[in-house]
Amino acid sequence: MLRNRIRQARLAAGLTLDALGEQVGVTHTAIQKYEKGTITPPSSQLLKLARACGIRVEYFFRTHEVELLEPEFRRLSTFGKTAQEALKIKVVDLIEKRVELLGFFPESPILQFESPAGLPQHINAPEELEAFADQVRDTWKLGLNPIGDLTDTLETLGLLVIVVDEDNPGFSGLTATARTSDGRTYPIVVVSSHWPGDRQRFTLAHELGHMLLAGRLGADLEVEKARDHFAGAFLAPMAAVVQNLGQNRHHVEWRELYALKHAFGLSMAGWLLRAKQCNVITEAAHSSLLKLFSAKGWRKQEPGDPVAREIPRLFEQLVYRALGEQYVSESKAAELLGIPAMRFHAERQLELVDAAAQSAVAF
Repeated sequence: MLRNRIRQARLAAGLTLDALGEQVGVTHTAIQKYEKGTITPPSSQLLKLARACGIRVEYFFRTHEVELLEPEFRRLSTFGKTAQEALKIKVVDLIEKRVELLGFFPESPILQFESPAGLPQHINAPEELEAFADQVRDTWKLGLNPIGDLTDTLETLGLLVIVVDEDNPGFSGLTATARTSDGRTYPIVVVSSHWPGDRQRFTLAHELGHMLLAGRLGADLEVEKARDHFAGAFLAPMAAVVQNLGQNRHHVEWRELYALKHAFGLSMAGWLLRAKQCNVITEAAHSSLLKLFSAKGWRKQEPGDPVAREIPRLFEQLVYRALGEQYVSESKAAELLGIPAMRFHAERQLELVDAAAQSAVAF
């Protein structure tokens, strides 16, 4: 297992054998032998390997192995195989920590994710996607209001949301099933920590559509467009679109779209498309507004403040829950969160919070 961990850490860090050897102070042949298992590196070398790869040394000794089943990336052509493999290793690292944590509980503290019961088996037209999204929201009792914290909503339902440090512009989301060595499975969705919140939220909703729409789409529907349509309808239901924009409009103001973007966490471009999909504006009006939108350079970067990024909180909450129930020690809790023990102790006692508050008052 150690040899595999060394190779995975190197690939996740994007290092060649030569580059890692240079940082550690050994030849590329030595690194190759570590990865083949013909030589076991001493503890001093493991520390250097961990530092070079940007990980904690405990990564090399984990006993919880996770396999990603049927991983599906968006935009495969612009996100090469090497980049995909490196990202998958990063994701597996984060999932292994979650799996280890869940194993400390006598009973699973999270739900088993399930598709809502009674969803239609066949969807053959775009308008049916609207009804499908409404039914999903209704079953999960989400109403018509904006979903304030989409990550928390999905994780409460049993879907693991992984926010990974990935700045490659070709990466546009990943969905997969994580399977542990003892046969447990967890559906996962992966987004980048570098994206603005509206992009994260749309990708999460798109990948949710990937899971829920699997095997239901008719031959006349393009899969990616259908998932995108579901994502928009899930984040901004037709009734909410009509309520906020009106039944029929000849034109919409940019400021309206900006305000709605921040209210619902759906981009201005997304709201413009929803206005057309919900027949609030015509195809011609949408085309005209989209040309103006593009001319302003907003297709690359929309104006004003970005939507706040999604931050998964369930993992940290469960770490403290396990600590409170004495399922884990303080040192293990710090290890799971990947922070120094002294810092964890201070955060546990809210000492850093008090210090921040005092600094704010002093300022």
